[in-house]
Amino acid sequence: MKKTIEKNQKLGEILSSMNRVIVAFSGGVDSTLVLKRAQQELGSDNVLAVVVASELFRKEEFEGAVELAEKMGVNVIQSEIKELEDEGIVANTPDSWYYSKKMLYSHLNQLAKELGYDYVLDGMIMDDMDDFRPGMKARTEAGARSVLQEAGLYKREVRELSKELELPVWNKPASCSLASRIPYGTKLDKHKIEQVNQAEKFITSLGFDMVRVRYHDNIARIEVTSEEITKLLLHRNQIQLKLTSLGFKYVSVDLLGYRTGSMNEVLTEDEMKSIVNS
Repeated sequence: MKKTIEKNQKLGEILSSMNRVIVAFSGGVDSTLVLKRAQQELGSDNVLAVVVASELFRKEEFEGAVELAEKMGVNVIQSEIKELEDEGIVANTPDSWYYSKKMLYSHLNQLAKELGYDYVLDGMIMDDMDDFRPGMKARTEAGARSVLQEAGLYKREVRELSKELELPVWNKPASCSLASRIPYGTKLDKHKIEQVNQAEKFITSLGFDMVRVRYHDNIARIEVTSEEITKLLLHRNQIQLKLTSLGFKYVSVDLLGYRTGSMNEVLTEDEMKSIVNS
């Protein structure tokens, strides 16, 4: 805990030198901690939460983020990007994550310029350094700041600090773009995105917190935590009926259970390095 306290102090020092900042706010635990600490160090008038709606994220996530930022007492702007209008994103290659983040950071930089803010902050953490994150390249090119990374904070420490600060999302499960459910090489469109969205919302409604429905053309591959696979099978008839009504022909359960980035398992280490370093 001592190291976490020291890192939090470093985070405060980084933020206090920034004057006026925009926070790319998703309502997740990482960006919420950034927003809260920026508010503490700079004052509410010098912090702007920008919540960006996207066709690749759930509407409920957007609405929840807006509500949370308003409750925190900071200025909030609701904005939007159209990712499905970008051919590089629609192609759904590993490079698409770069193009998606490039669009986001360009949008935020434009807002910062127009509104007179000095920095754009995001919620990337140290754990992201060990994962396949082409978005970090876009972040660096755009000059955005990942202050939690700069302070050396990992997810476990972010949750500790968020709990201490009584942030309501301190234990919120991670969320990600719905495009992450669709295999590389399969073009993105609104229909596929909505298929996996509705499938996951239905399974979540049955009492599962961590759910991913991976799209494989006419097959839905369901991931829940390994401890909940048996529970999932108790609902197999309901799930089969719902998911086939959404257009899937076959419904399967991944026996390895829920894990982040499972669609990246088809990429070799060299492929990931070449994308991130290109």
